[in-house]
Amino acid sequence: MDDNKSRWIYSRDNLMTAVRSLGYPDKLGEEIVKNLGNPKALDRMTSYIYQAKPSSMEEVVDEMLAIRSEIESWRAKKDSEEANSKYNEMLYYGLGNDEGEE
Repeated sequence: MDDNKSRWIYSRDNLMTAVRSLGYPDKLGEEIVKNLGNPKALDRMTSYIYQAKPSSMEEVVDEMLAIRSEIESWRAKKDSEEANSKYNEMLYYGLGNDEGEE
């Protein structure tokens, strides 16, 4: 088994244990895993559960949505930075249609 898969399984199992420790159903943990999907986000959610000890499933879901929103914002920022970089490169080097180029 490769490192990425083992890391993902480890993070998923830790999250499921944290959800169970609060007495919430496995289905909640499974939905969190589906919605967050990557080990870093799962670890962050696990940490939240152990530190905040949320008193309702709604609080857990709210945090999951907040983490997901931050991930989506980060991805949008990275996409924007990449597009801006390519645009600036195009402005600097041109489109390659100068008369001297073939």
